[in-house]
Amino acid sequence: MSISEKMNRTAVGLKPSGIRRFFDLAYTMENVVSLGIGEPDFVTPWHIRDAGIYSLEKGITAYTPNRGLPDLQRAVSAYLNRRFELEYSPDEVLVTVGGSEAIDLAVRAFVEPGDEVIIPEPSFVCYDPITRLAGGVPVALPTLPEDEFRINPALLEEKITDKTKVLMLPFPNNPTGAVMREEHLKPIAELCVKHDLVVISDEIYGELTYGDRKHFSIALLPGMRERTVIVSGLSKSHAMTGWRIGYAVAPAEAVRLMTKIHQFAIMSAPTTSQYAAIEALEAGDEDIAEMREEYDGRRKYMLEGFRKMGLPCFEPQGAFYMFPDIRSTGMSSEEFCEKLLRQQHVAVIPGDAFGSAGDGFVRCSYCYSIQAIGTALEGIDRFIRSL
Repeated sequence: MSISEKMNRTAVGLKPSGIRRFFDLAYTMENVVSLGIGEPDFVTPWHIRDAGIYSLEKGITAYTPNRGLPDLQRAVSAYLNRRFELEYSPDEVLVTVGGSEAIDLAVRAFVEPGDEVIIPEPSFVCYDPITRLAGGVPVALPTLPEDEFRINPALLEEKITDKTKVLMLPFPNNPTGAVMREEHLKPIAELCVKHDLVVISDEIYGELTYGDRKHFSIALLPGMRERTVIVSGLSKSHAMTGWRIGYAVAPAEAVRLMTKIHQFAIMSAPTTSQYAAIEALEAGDEDIAEMREEYDGRRKYMLEGFRKMGLPCFEPQGAFYMFPDIRSTGMSSEEFCEKLLRQQHVAVIPGDAFGSAGDGFVRCSYCYSIQAIGTALEGIDRFIRSL
């Protein structure tokens, strides 16, 4: 018997992550300066770590309820109301293993074989494969630099068919840094109501928006709360990537179904991490403000660097990524990134790793020190000049 013949053909057919390929290539080289990873370079604030440590000292190491600690459900509910004016009761909260599990649960709770899921691109790499693993059909919706990488309502309506069930809404966006404000979301919400779509709104970067206007959730618009699943987590906002704590909020019926899947697949999120998350949500607002201010300074510094070297770059208003346009070099994203890495030892991620609409762009993360960003920009500038 050949075991490969018994493997799930959908899983076998998934493309490997384009991000991971460049990580692996950079790992084989010395003295590489990377702008590739989307992970805060901050350590989890001490008071949050201390809460996790204290729970261990008290010997709290058992499973929690499937939906998470009741105190954490209440903390998520209060936090969303305080920060974003979203009103969800604790029984509409599910604690998950990072935001990624929340996305997976939401897709599996709604998508059946043959259902179409519209996925704006460029966007985070997991939406397409998770849809395929659920038997759904991913439908790419390009977002364009002339629209500041927001969803164009006319293009969205062209993609909707009688098989469309879900719209993925990944804003603030990874990799472009695009945001959709209330005025941009209103026509999208109208289309979702008109065509009776479910929205999975990935708001993991909701705390990382810049300027005077805070993040606005589509669930606040008329007719949207009852059809929206918000997924988020603490990895980006509170520098808690390794703690693996996320959550989903949705109408109670949807949360019950997602919890059923979560029970069989995961059981519960890590207990120690849940105690740390309570502290983060209840007492971490100042931490968020300090980190966001630092990211904003790096954002401005990187944007100025790209513009000085003549690379067109949309000014991101959210997350911690920049998406410069490298089409003037005549190279594909893959070719540009590979040559830059080999010649200047600078690692960035090809834009087409986030969907074909990203070709001609590269993703650069600014969750690195100003010194590291400066060194990387010098290497990119030398590379551009050498062309």
